[in-house]
Amino acid sequence: LPQAFPLPSLPRKAPTVLVVCGPAQNGAIGLVCARHLRIFDYEPTIFYPKRSPDPLYRDFTTQCEKMDIPFLSYVQLINDAYNAVVDAVLGAEAEVGEGREPCAAILATLKHIRIPIVSLDVPSGWDAESGSSGGISPDVLVSLAAPKECARRFLGRQHFVAGRFLPYDVQKKFELNPPEYPGTECVVAL
Repeated sequence: LPQAFPLPSLPRKAPTVLVVCGPAQNGAIGLVCARHLRIFDYEPTIFYPKRSPDPLYRDFTTQCEKMDIPFLSYVQLINDAYNAVVDAVLGAEAEVGEGREPCAAILATLKHIRIPIVSLDVPSGWDAESGSSGGISPDVLVSLAAPKECARRFLGRQHFVAGRFLPYDVQKKFELNPPEYPGTECVVAL
């Protein structure tokens, strides 16, 4: 996921981004996103209240810490302190339900913020197949590999897909028809 974040959509005058990570795979993707935001001179801050014991996720956390990306133990004043929020809470993981903590409290907060939300893969609180079920309403959706069925119900400003990295045999197996990626871009607007 080297550049799976629409960096041009964030103004340089206020480069602060809150990356909210859940305990499963989508949270790990959020950690990778935060690292790349830092590389491109943005100022990410991570809220990761329930850390995964998975060694790979711990390595991603260590990498972020070594890059001096701050981790918060709680969040407040999101609208005043940040320019955007990256939603990496739930994604398509079925094992983490919206009703369980800390996800339920995070989603309740994200539903009421006024700054743009960028959801990674599947907006938190959405069913990956049927779409929104009382989840958040992101401004930007970054579909990973390919848009999920729920993306048909996405009504935000921009939809990107980051799937250039998919091997041809995977594309063929799942009958994916990826968009053309210009030049060396890893993300393309749909």
